[in-house]
Amino acid sequence: MPVADYETYCKMLDRAFEQKFAYPAINVTSLTTANAVLKGLAESRCDGIIQVSTGGGAFASGSSVKDMALGAISIAEHMHRAAERSDIYVALHTDHCQADKLESFVIPLIEETEKRRASGLPNLFNSHMFDGSALSLKENLDIAVPLLERCHKSEIILEIEVGVVGGEEDGVKAEGPAEKLYTTPEDLLEAASRMNEVGGARYLVAATFGNVHGVYKPGHVKLKPSILRDGQQALVKAYGEEGKFYFVFHGGSGSSLDEIREALDYGVVKMNIDTDTQYAFTRPIADHMLKNYDGVIKVDGEVGDKKKYDPRVYMKIAEEGMAERIKRAVEDLRGAGTTMAEF
Repeated sequence: MPVADYETYCKMLDRAFEQKFAYPAINVTSLTTANAVLKGLAESRCDGIIQVSTGGGAFASGSSVKDMALGAISIAEHMHRAAERSDIYVALHTDHCQADKLESFVIPLIEETEKRRASGLPNLFNSHMFDGSALSLKENLDIAVPLLERCHKSEIILEIEVGVVGGEEDGVKAEGPAEKLYTTPEDLLEAASRMNEVGGARYLVAATFGNVHGVYKPGHVKLKPSILRDGQQALVKAYGEEGKFYFVFHGGSGSSLDEIREALDYGVVKMNIDTDTQYAFTRPIADHMLKNYDGVIKVDGEVGDKKKYDPRVYMKIAEEGMAERIKRAVEDLRGAGTTMAEF
């Protein structure tokens, strides 16, 4: 199927919200990791979201270029071609972009989509995230609202963050008062008031309920999904049922399945997954290297074994390992067999 267009993406999100499942949103850094996502989703019969961060884009452009927008464009253009060979839909998204990187990452990508639309081509990306969590809520929304206006003109969905997801991602540490790890109903009401100024625009909200980026053992992340429930109740009271937010779950590593499922019940339609899929990609490579040490290293003047050190050999098993982890994520998020391609 082609990369989802705006109408299809909106229907995907609507179905997830109504049926209380969520799409895995997987960070990728290369064609191989992007292909792993497509493989895992297709084998699960689940649509999903492929996303690129600022660091992922810089990596994809090559160490001598380090152009985050160029790398993101390259991955997106590949996915527009590769997705055509798949029988599920994928949406393309950019992950955390803080205010100081908007002009070098998100804005060039929006401009690329604007050029494509002017030529009759589909959008490059379906959605972008602006991470204004390091700012005051007012400053955050002062940037988010005009950005949403621009996105809406090109049928792009904007994701914002209200509160702070702690920990570190892509070398950026999110720090602040402990209370900012828990978004309040008042925060969400203010976000709704400001974002709804852009009539008809679609947006997603990454609210924080104790979630933290990084690697944690089960039980070490103290989530409070009830934060989402309380926020939705406040929104319904102010705006009716249609005022509910479509939430995004960041920093889910170490979360229990019960906590994940509870968050789905309160309106999470997208869950970002990066740390776990990084490990799932790397673990088979480590296993291959350890088992085939004499083949991948030219020891004591020997020539090694090309069939062992050929990157295609271990990158293939890495792709398969990552795809398997994505299939597990789909099951956790109640997404198996939900593809729009079936309807």
